[in-house]
Amino acid sequence: MTKVIKLDIALRIMRRDKIAEDIYLFELRRLNNDELPKFTAGAHVMIRVPNGLTRKYSLCNNPAERNRYLVAIKREVTGRGGSNSLIDETKVGDELTVSMPVNDFGLPPRAQDFLFIAGGIGITPIMAMIHEVMAQGKRFRLYYCTRSPERTAFFTELSKPEIKGKVLIHHDHGDLICSLDLAPILQERKNREHLYCCGPRALMEAVRKMTQHWSSAAIHFEAFNDAETHKPGDRPFKVRLARSRETMEVPADKTILEVMRAKGHIVPSSCEGGTCGTCRTKLTAGEADHRDLFLAEDQRADDIMICVSRAHSTVIEIDR
Repeated sequence: MTKVIKLDIALRIMRRDKIAEDIYLFELRRLNNDELPKFTAGAHVMIRVPNGLTRKYSLCNNPAERNRYLVAIKREVTGRGGSNSLIDETKVGDELTVSMPVNDFGLPPRAQDFLFIAGGIGITPIMAMIHEVMAQGKRFRLYYCTRSPERTAFFTELSKPEIKGKVLIHHDHGDLICSLDLAPILQERKNREHLYCCGPRALMEAVRKMTQHWSSAAIHFEAFNDAETHKPGDRPFKVRLARSRETMEVPADKTILEVMRAKGHIVPSSCEGGTCGTCRTKLTAGEADHRDLFLAEDQRADDIMICVSRAHSTVIEIDR
């Protein structure tokens, strides 16, 4: 079914602190300081920023806290203006409209061991996860990749003695040769770990390729920027529904999911960024142009994520 996100919670900015180069931490509370809706680690909220855009931000504070939401936001020079508007056009005391928390990146309750890999501002949902995992007496290890110490959010928190030995912060100083070698880290799934990765697309794609031998149910991604739903040179194609034999044209600027909904089809989805697996659909004919981070290589011949992926062939058929 179609996601309907209401932005109906009025919150006030209580803190707006620069915590790293180009990264700001916002503390949001209710106007009367009442309790906020509960959230679990990995959850995000939608915020309407001053220029009118609506943007998704992960909650990074302890989920046990009920009186505030913390979001860390990076100034994006090449972004579309949402985060920059929030950073540049607000001050302490201003009010923002926020949605209820939504979680497409939650921790499985029975898992006991976790491997976290974060890049840059992708550390934000992981911070809430560390709070939750430690409170439950579970185990974790974190590999956090940043360009330099000055660009490392939560550096002080991640250097505390109680998590010494569980966190490795790696700086590449903008040189790909100095990137963290993930291969030995991902070579073996230890203690039935669940892997959570959030960061730049290139980092997540590298992790996806290196974990083909892992159980797909144990690998979780969260994209903090838009999926590559549309690329220059994209062409229209047709999608045929195997059950009804209905054929629909998918324009270059629309997704299969959007076209199906426009035609009245009820299609389940959640993240709509190709990471959660909710819209996974059987591919029965044609060649897909996969743009998700969910499917393993050996699954891509038979399945497609219709929220982001397209077609290489002129027609594809899906089991709907």
